[in-house]
Amino acid sequence: MKQVFGYFWETVKVVIFALLIVIPIRMFLFSPFIVRGTSMEPSFYEADYLIVDQLSYRFREPQRGEVIVFHYPQDPRKRHIKRIIGLPGEDVIIEQEKIFIADNEERVLLEEDYLPLARTFGEEVVSLESDEYFVMGDNRGASFDSRNWGSLPREEIIGRVFFQISPFNTFARVEAPEY
Repeated sequence: MKQVFGYFWETVKVVIFALLIVIPIRMFLFSPFIVRGTSMEPSFYEADYLIVDQLSYRFREPQRGEVIVFHYPQDPRKRHIKRIIGLPGEDVIIEQEKIFIADNEERVLLEEDYLPLARTFGEEVVSLESDEYFVMGDNRGASFDSRNWGSLPREEIIGRVFFQISPFNTFARVEAPEY
C-alpha cells in the first residue's frame, strides 16, 4: 500500500510541476491557433496550426504586414486572424482595386507582391485613430475584415503569428513581408 501511495504522490508532483511550467507559457508567452475559413489563403489554409507570440507586443508596437490574432471587436469571445495593413494615425485608401496608405505628408501605394492574385474590392477611406489598426485577410474576396466592421482597437490584439507548425511541409517561422 505504501508503494502505491508513493507512486501516486510522485505522479501528482510531476503533473503539478508540469502545469506550473506550461500554464504561464500558454497564458503569457505563446498560444496555439488553428485557422478556420479561407480568409488568409494563400498564406494559411483551413486547419493550419499556428503559434501566436503574445509577448512581443508588450515591448513594441505591431508592424504593417504582420499577421495577428485578435478578439473580434463585435464579439470578443471569437478570435480572428488577419494581416495588419494600416497603422495608427494613417489613412487607408482603397480605390481601383489598390490600397494606398497616407499620412500627413504623402500617399503611398501598398505593394503586395506576396499576393500575386489579390484584388481588393471596394472604394473607401478610413482614418485611423492613435490606437487603431486596419486589418485584412490575404484572400480579399473572401475575408470579413476592417472593410466590413471597421478598425481594430489595439487592446483587442492577442499577438502576432510567430510560427506555423502544420502542415508539416510548411513548418517555419512566419515573417512580415517587405513593403
